[in-house]
Amino acid sequence: MLKKLTILIFCIQFNAEAQTSALAIGDSLFANGKYTKAIEQYQNHPNQNEVFDKIAKAYLAIGNFGKALENYKKSSDANPDNALIKFEYAKLLSRSKKYNEASDLFEELIYIDYRNPNYHYQKGVVLEKLKDSTALNRFLSTYDLDKTHQKAIFKIAKHHLIKRNHQISHRYIDKGLESYPENVELISLKAQNYYHQDYQNEAKLWFKKLLEIGEESEFIHEKLSILYAKNSDYEDAIFHRKKVLNYNPYDATSIYLIGTYYERLKDFEKAEEYISKSLKLQDVSLNAEYVQLGRVLNRQKKHKAAISAFQKAIKEDPSDTFTRFSIILTKEQFYADKEAVIKLYEDFITKYKDDKMAKFAEMHLKELKQKNFLNKD
Repeated sequence: MLKKLTILIFCIQFNAEAQTSALAIGDSLFANGKYTKAIEQYQNHPNQNEVFDKIAKAYLAIGNFGKALENYKKSSDANPDNALIKFEYAKLLSRSKKYNEASDLFEELIYIDYRNPNYHYQKGVVLEKLKDSTALNRFLSTYDLDKTHQKAIFKIAKHHLIKRNHQISHRYIDKGLESYPENVELISLKAQNYYHQDYQNEAKLWFKKLLEIGEESEFIHEKLSILYAKNSDYEDAIFHRKKVLNYNPYDATSIYLIGTYYERLKDFEKAEEYISKSLKLQDVSLNAEYVQLGRVLNRQKKHKAAISAFQKAIKEDPSDTFTRFSIILTKEQFYADKEAVIKLYEDFITKYKDDKMAKFAEMHLKELKQKNFLNKD
């Protein structure tokens, strides 16, 4: 009898040690990043209910979401009162775009512990994915339970920015920045609020704050360029537009704007360079851009090149009588034969007599004839 009891105790002890050994080896392998080998060890554990969640985490670590979900479900079914397993399972469902299933699980968790802010937040994220407008209520509940919850504050503040409720958005942003002054997402929302409120100095300050903390993006430089241009600070506007080109070197709009800023600075050679480059990149109607180029060329006394640009503008928009008139004005600048220029104006007036530009042509022609008459005398 004593011998049998000794054997039984030995077997129980051996089994317990085997379970402990499998877990310990599996945990060690997992900690060292050997996830597949860790899975093999966990699968040797005699009580699988205890290790389904560990197997799920290992599968998740190697990117096998399907197996991870399968094992999280088994673990959740085997441990229905374990909120942590249920929470991890719900988050993975959400990550795998199984939003309805995730929503149901988060609802269960909220019922279990209503005062856990993260349950409300994750439920809100899922509802947002499902295009459910009640998502905002979950984020507000999160905030009510934790006034420092940065992610919930961002969601609420962004909602009010989109709705143009700027003061409300600012209020939540300021609250979030109290506990985390360098929150990039909230600083960005602050800058965007001021931008849409047309508070140019404040918007510049907050966009520059993003740069100061090492956050750079095409969006930030684009907005700063626009703000500087509005204030006629064209050198700074050019600087930030060129930064935009670091992200998208073939952005025809940015290249064109740089050209117009150089024109404002009276650097006509640079204006010509950038506007010309922009035109080559675009395949839409370029009437306005060619007119702009023609004007820049005229300012440099490159009248023949200006006429060529104006002719291209007319090709883009044949109804553009203003540019047709501009061609004659340009020819007037360098044609020695003023009688030929007068004939061009007369032909223009005859052809476009019902157009408003004909009246300008008539007035200018009258001045030109008087000037030509005086020069003859």
